[in-house]
Amino acid sequence: MAPTLKPFLNPNLIEAGCDEAGRGCLAGPVFAAAVILPNSFSHPLLNDSKQLTHKQRLLLRPVIENHAVAFSVQTATSIEIDEINILNASILAMHRAVEKLSVKPQFLIIDGNRFKRFQNIPHQCIVKGDAKFASIAAASILAKTYRDEYMCLLAQQFPAYGWTKNKGYPTKEHRSAIAKFGSTEHHRQSFKLLEQQLRIDFENKK
Repeated sequence: MAPTLKPFLNPNLIEAGCDEAGRGCLAGPVFAAAVILPNSFSHPLLNDSKQLTHKQRLLLRPVIENHAVAFSVQTATSIEIDEINILNASILAMHRAVEKLSVKPQFLIIDGNRFKRFQNIPHQCIVKGDAKFASIAAASILAKTYRDEYMCLLAQQFPAYGWTKNKGYPTKEHRSAIAKFGSTEHHRQSFKLLEQQLRIDFENKK
C-alpha cells in the first residue's frame, strides 16, 4: 500500500518537486523532472517510482501530466556526464526541467541531499523525498518513465546491450556485452564500464 504523501512543504507558495532517473546507469542520459501539483491532488497509487511496477508507473504518468499545474522533463547527456560528473549533470538536468516549467515556482523541493540554487529560487533538499512528498514522487515517475522509453528506443539501434531490460544499468549481461562488443557513443566513459574480472577475462581472450 502506498504511503500517505504530504501534498506540499510550503502551502502558501507555488512549489515544484524535482527528481532524476538514471544516475547509476552505465549508458544513456540522466533524466530529470520538475512537477507542480495542485494542493488537492492525490492518487492511491502515487509513490516513489522505485516502489511501483512498470505498469503502475505507466498508469500514473498521464494522470500526473493531466492534473499537474505544470511539469517538465529534461536531460543531461552522457557526454555532459563525462565532462562535469554525474552529480553535476543530475543537477543540470533538474535546472533545465525547472527552467522549462510553464509556471515559475516560488520554491523547490529536491529529492536527495545535494543541489545548487537555481535563479534565486529557494529550495530544500529532502532525503527520500520521493517517498514523502507528492510532487517529488510525481517527478520521480515522469523521469523514470521518460528515461525508460528513451533507452528502449536506443536499444533498437544497439540491441546487443539489453537496454530494453536493463535500461543501461550495470547488470551482468550489460557488462558482458561491453566486454564483448566494446562501448557505444551512449556509454559514460567516466564510469567503470567493466568489472575487474570481466576486464581480465576480456584481455585474456585477445
